[in-house]
Amino acid sequence: MKQQNLRRLFRKEGLKVGHALFEFNTPGIGQILSVSGVDFVFLDMEHSGFGMMETKQLIAYLRAGDLPVLVRPPSKSYHHIARVLDVGADGVMLPMVANADEALQALSHLRYPPQGHRGVAIGIAHDGYAPAPPSRTLAAANRRIAMAALIETAEGVDNIDKIAATPGVDCLWLGHFDLSASLGVPGQFEHPDFVTAERKIRQAANRHSKALGFLVTDADQGAQSYAKGYDVICYQLDVGAYRDAMTHGIAQLRSACAKRKPRSKD
Repeated sequence: MKQQNLRRLFRKEGLKVGHALFEFNTPGIGQILSVSGVDFVFLDMEHSGFGMMETKQLIAYLRAGDLPVLVRPPSKSYHHIARVLDVGADGVMLPMVANADEALQALSHLRYPPQGHRGVAIGIAHDGYAPAPPSRTLAAANRRIAMAALIETAEGVDNIDKIAATPGVDCLWLGHFDLSASLGVPGQFEHPDFVTAERKIRQAANRHSKALGFLVTDADQGAQSYAKGYDVICYQLDVGAYRDAMTHGIAQLRSACAKRKPRSKD
């Protein structure tokens, strides 16, 4: 099985485009998304209904499209991080990273010894059920497994420079809704406090040469974000893309039919 190197992708120059799965768990999803041209998939376990078995299934489906998978576990705990990696995640997006100590603790959970304390299980889902020398498997995983830190609290912004400077943090990811709520201005993305906080995150990513991620709802928002320095652009949630496509298509169909006189049933 080809092992995806998400760390290498995050370090690659230029635009990296992904898509977020919150709802759809279907065998063809990997090939569908591969044909669409995405570079990676963000699979959410924090706000979706996906449990560990559904996540394992989805990762297997996404393997059919040769797509790396970034999983957001329900928490920063060892239990959740180690399990999502064992079922095949190529990287983890850690929610609510507030300081460098939390980032370092999470990194120790996702790295094998001597870099961390991830438990060792060989020949299971994460390595394609293929036997391999343990030393080679552990070293390869430590090289390729990525870590993205979600910055979505006022404390995280206050500590953003130290978080960004932490070795092993590959990507800073803006959690805009939670950040706005933490700042006391929920959903007010033009508010001066939010604008200042968002700018600090961008500046830290640039200063420490880290990838910068954001989830957008349309191409214009994505292009504007890319121009500001976001190079990891996650385009739409699955449910949002499906809902918008259906809403647009149904409206077009009704409009077109309204212009045509139906044939008589006689």
